[in-house]
Amino acid sequence: MTATRSTRQRDVIARVMDDAEGPLAVGDVLTRAQTDLPGLGVATVYRTLKLLTEQGRIHPVTLDGETRYERAGRGHHHHFSCTRCSRVFTLHTCPVALPSGTVYPGGFIVEAHEVTLYGQCPECAQAP
Repeated sequence: MTATRSTRQRDVIARVMDDAEGPLAVGDVLTRAQTDLPGLGVATVYRTLKLLTEQGRIHPVTLDGETRYERAGRGHHHHFSCTRCSRVFTLHTCPVALPSGTVYPGGFIVEAHEVTLYGQCPECAQAP
């Protein structure tokens, strides 16, 4: 494998991550990247996701026990997981008014929170 090919693969995978509407599983990244690079293998996707994570360009998100990846720097946000099509979307509004420093009943001091809502995305909700 040449350095040029490796760079092209990295660029395509980085673009897939930048264009994603929400966190992607490794298989999703592979499928989307194979549109431009049909011969792309899953090992290259794993290596590139590791590199992009180390560079701080993406970060892992664990949803339902599965690691997905999303672009870093999106600020405070939450996720919606469609129970029909399994896609995960980024929600930019926060359904929880619990700022950092809040003392939760029992003496728990809130530092951060994550929320995942489950249901049907608009596309699946309209499908028969």
